[in-house]
Amino acid sequence: MTRSDFALKRLFDIVFAALGLALLWAVIVVTWYMAGRDTGASGFFRQERVGRGGKLFKVVKLRTMRPVEGTTVTRAGDVRITRLGAKLRRYKLDELPQLWNVLIGNMSFVGPRPDVPGFMDKLTGPDRKILLLRPGITGPATLKYRNEEELLASVDDPERYNADVIWPDKVRINLKYLNDWSFSRDIGYIVKTVFR
Repeated sequence: MTRSDFALKRLFDIVFAALGLALLWAVIVVTWYMAGRDTGASGFFRQERVGRGGKLFKVVKLRTMRPVEGTTVTRAGDVRITRLGAKLRRYKLDELPQLWNVLIGNMSFVGPRPDVPGFMDKLTGPDRKILLLRPGITGPATLKYRNEEELLASVDDPERYNADVIWPDKVRINLKYLNDWSFSRDIGYIVKTVFR
């Protein structure tokens, strides 16, 4: 990606994140209230994730799980996920507050998913090029692994499968995304995310 590519991508993010927040603020407020009542905690879930350049930031999502300590790997049927939370996750409504992260520059509409510390920040060699990108709400790896929770539920050791199989494949996909980036492909990923 060139400087002008990054600038175009950022301009798109600012304009459409602001538009999305203006149009969807009422939906976010209602679902925030419902998520808070459902989980018995704040309706917003904030967690430290690895961002561009390896810098940490707080991602904002709607809370879909009961606040229980444990693994960061989520599987289908996870007992921590509430009934409402499952619906919010299914329709990706829990992602809506991330429009704020996009607007302020922590995230982009398209890019690698923002991971918890321990993965993205541990990249070495050429793989660290991925850190040039802002994490995204969607992207090619997100679309390929849209059923990741079901996949992890089907294996004996989900944490190991994630580390040994899924994560290396996501790194490969995200490097290809960076090297082959085009504005039209970004639009295509957004369209596939909305209408899949």
